[in-house]
Amino acid sequence: MIKIQVLGTGCPKCRQLMENVEKAVGEMGIEAEIEKVDKIAEIIKFGIMTTPGLAIEGKVKSAGKVLSAEDIKKLLNPVS
Repeated sequence: MIKIQVLGTGCPKCRQLMENVEKAVGEMGIEAEIEKVDKIAEIIKFGIMTTPGLAIEGKVKSAGKVLSAEDIKKLLNPVS
């Protein structure tokens, strides 16, 4: 199972990224634990200063932009 974390405080961009992650995982048919990290102190631990952020298996893959479901699939492909 792949662990995916969406880093953000709940702004519209953060919610959109979460939707795109769920769509990508659903379309790929993979098992994933999707976690919303919304506490500032936890987000800072990832070393990002702008949200939304995306971490896969604990490694930051994106910060400060909303990735499309297609972009997320490309990031997940080597992992699955």
